[in-house]
Order: sequence, then C-alpha cells, then structure tokens
Amino acid sequence: MAVQHSLEVGGDSRCDDDGHPPRNGTAWTCVAHIITAVIGSGVLSLAWSAAQLGWVAGPVCMLCFALVTYVSAALLADCYRRDGADKGPRNRSYMDAVRVFLGTAASFSNYGASMAIACCGKKQTWVCGSLQYVSLYGCGVAYTITTATSMRAILRSNCYHAHGHGAPCSYGGSYYMLMFGAAQLFLSFIPDFHDMAWLSVLAAVMSFSYAFIGLGLGLANTIGTPCFLFIV
Repeated sequence: MAVQHSLEVGGDSRCDDDGHPPRNGTAWTCVAHIITAVIGSGVLSLAWSAAQLGWVAGPVCMLCFALVTYVSAALLADCYRRDGADKGPRNRSYMDAVRVFLGTAASFSNYGASMAIACCGKKQTWVCGSLQYVSLYGCGVAYTITTATSMRAILRSNCYHAHGHGAPCSYGGSYYMLMFGAAQLFLSFIPDFHDMAWLSVLAAVMSFSYAFIGLGLGLANTIGTPCFLFIV
C-alpha cells in the first residue's frame, strides 16, 4: 500500500515538480507578458523625450535603459530557482527570493552566526515587501492621476472641436479619479483575475497599440515637416 501510495503521489500530473499547481505558460505567453511589461503608455512620450535630449544623448539613454532592463531580467531569471539548480524549488515572488538568497543560514555551522544571518534575512524580507507595496501604491496613484488627466484632455479636445478654441472648456479631475478607483476596486474582487488568458491578450494588444500610435504620430510629424536640415 505504501508503494502504491508513493507511486500515485509521484505520478500526480495535477502538481508541478515543486508541489504547486502546474504552470501552463508557453513561449508565446512569455513574449506577450514581456511586451506588456516593457511597453506601456510611456512610449507615447518617448519620441518627445528623446527629441529634447538630442540625437546623441537620446539614443544613448535608450541604450542604457535597455541594458538595465536586460540585466534586471537576467537577475530575475537567475533567482527563479533556488541553489541555481534546474529542478530546485521555485521562488514565486520577490520576497521569496530575498528570503532564500539573503536569509539562508544553512551553510553556517555556528549557531550564533546562523541566527544573525536568519534575522538579517528576515529584516531584508520586510524591507523588500515594504518597498514593493510603496512601489505598488506609487503606480496606483500615478495611473489614477494619468487616467483623470487623459479623460480631461479628451473632453477638452471634443469641446474645442465643437465650440471653438475660445470656449471655456475646463473640467475637474476628482470625478474621474473616483471612477477609476471604483473600477479598480471592483476588478480587484474578481477571483483569479491574473489567470485570465484574454486579459494577457488584451494587455499585449494595448501595448502594441501604444507603440503604433507613437510611431504613427512620429511619422506624421516627420512627413509634415517641409524640409530637413542636416548639419554636417
């Protein structure tokens, strides 16, 4: 019975190799998530920002940011598995990685040193979690303000087109902030919201839309310029 039970547990295909629910991601979903994470609404102002820096500093800054993104992705990939093993337990969050790599005390034979390292790792885990929540709070505030500002800009543009540029087209932003916050609060109660496949597809489509909108506006502005001035 014991052998049969061990075989059933080992052959259970409903769990991953570390005992968690199986992952169903593919290379395509990985690419979609990377595009979603890297390309955001900030790409719409990328052309203007690069133009302010100039032809030399602009591309150099873009290459530096690309290098930072690559290094960050490589570090995250290296910290995904514990002990650098291909079959080791997975770190499924930033706090797990900090707790494992900065709080481990298994390699110390001295009990006092082990307790000191474990205590230090616990503090670093708390610091990591605090920084994550502060970053999440900052992103939430930034997107709420950006959404309200965008809605006001759309309404102001429609008002100018309908009544002329001399019309008093002024709109407050508190109402739209409350609407966006209420929508976020409602969506946060949906169970397993992060596991919805259509959500990832929608996010990837929006990222491509941002990129193509920025590209189209840049080309339209370039084509509309009567002449180019090259300084040799």
